[in-house]
Amino acid sequence: MINAKKSLSQNFLIDKNISKKIVEQTNLKNKTVLEIGPGYGFLTDSILIKKPKKIILVEKDTNLKSKLYQKYKNNKKIEIIGDDILNFNFNKFKNLIILSNLPYNISTKIILYLFNFNENISEMILMIQKEVAQKFDYKLPNMNKYKFLTKIVSDFTKCFDVSPQVFIPKPKVYSTVVKFKLNKKKNNLKKATNFSNIIFKNVRKKIYNNTKVKVNNELENKRVNQLTIDELLTIYDFF
Repeated sequence: MINAKKSLSQNFLIDKNISKKIVEQTNLKNKTVLEIGPGYGFLTDSILIKKPKKIILVEKDTNLKSKLYQKYKNNKKIEIIGDDILNFNFNKFKNLIILSNLPYNISTKIILYLFNFNENISEMILMIQKEVAQKFDYKLPNMNKYKFLTKIVSDFTKCFDVSPQVFIPKPKVYSTVVKFKLNKKKNNLKKATNFSNIIFKNVRKKIYNNTKVKVNNELENKRVNQLTIDELLTIYDFF
C-alpha cells in the first residue's frame, strides 16, 4: 500500500513508461547517479536497468528509507542516505547526475541550492510542476531571476510534459520533465543573485533606474521583463 505524506508534498510516480522515458534523457551507464526522494523506488528500478556505476538515494522520510533498505539490501550499487537534500554536501563529487521527481512545495528551493554545485554536478533531469518549469525556461519571454540564474549555470531543455494520471495521489497540476546541463565555470553565484535581486526588484522600472548600469540607451530604456536573455547577460557584464 502506498502512503503519501502531504507535509512532504509526496506524489509517487507509478508509470513505468514515464520512468523509462525519464532515464532515457541522458546516458547513465557507468555514471554515479543521485536520486532525490526516491520514495518506493519506482524510478530507481528504471535507473538500475541503465547500468550506472553507483546510485545514491537521498530519502528524508524515515519510513520510506526503511522500505528502500529492505528492497535494495542485496544491491551493492545502491547507497541509501536518510537526510534532507538541502543538507547534502556535493563537494566530494565530480560529474554527478541527478534524477528526481521533486516534491512540488520545495522544488524551486532545491534547484537553486543545486545551482551552487555546478562544478560537481554535470546534469539534472527533474520532474517538476509545469508552471515551475516555465519559470526556469529562459527561452520563454518575460525574464525573471530564475531564468537568469539558470542561464548563468546551465543549458536548459524542456523534455516533455507529464499527466497527473501517472501519480499516486494524483496532483491537481501537470508536471514537466526538464534537463539542466550544468557548466563547469567558476560562476560567482553570489554576484549573479545580487544582480538578479536588484534588476528584478521592480520590473516596471527602466533598466538604468533599477541598476544605474550604463550600457547603451536602447537597453537602458527597456524594462527588465522586455529583455531577452542575451540582453540581460549583456547588462550583467557591465554590473
